[in-house]
Amino acid sequence: MIRFFDVVLSLIILFLLSPVFAVIYLIIIIESKGGGFYVQERVGMCGKDFNLYKFRSMYMDSEKKGLLTIGSNDPRVTKIGLFIRRFKIDELPQFINVIKGDMSIVGPRPEVRKYVDLYSKEQMKVLSVRPGITDYASIEYADENSILAKSTDSQKDYIDYIMPDKILLNMKFIENQNFIEYFKIIIKTFRKLIS
Repeated sequence: MIRFFDVVLSLIILFLLSPVFAVIYLIIIIESKGGGFYVQERVGMCGKDFNLYKFRSMYMDSEKKGLLTIGSNDPRVTKIGLFIRRFKIDELPQFINVIKGDMSIVGPRPEVRKYVDLYSKEQMKVLSVRPGITDYASIEYADENSILAKSTDSQKDYIDYIMPDKILLNMKFIENQNFIEYFKIIIKTFRKLIS
């Protein structure tokens, strides 16, 4: 039944926001060289790789300089990129992933293979469900970039502290998958974006 709501809500959102999508896409390609979308391979349910869609918020080939975005002054991020990242607008194309069945609206954020390969056996449980656009970890770590900006070794701190904590928060939903939790997380996410 959650899959039904995933598809219906995603179709409604994509339909209503299609004019916004078009405007954002145009601004991105006018401001910097390259397409308006960014596609990155992530690890989904059962460890299967899939292509995750985002609006491109960085200059082309920026991922070669690192996978983590640090703070609000990362020179790889474009001007429109700063804006769409701040309001999580860059994540909107993932509703296409939801319709395709790669993702759910609510579920653990999908990681890149580099970090999934570091998971313990217990942490691998996050791959037992469809990854999502939002979850408790996304809400709690909405300012993850700012947290990492204060770190002297962002890569190490992400692996040693942030990633394990996010996985623990993921488990909160995985162990209580129901409509109440599903809509509770959606409402909490909306409130977080507004605040």
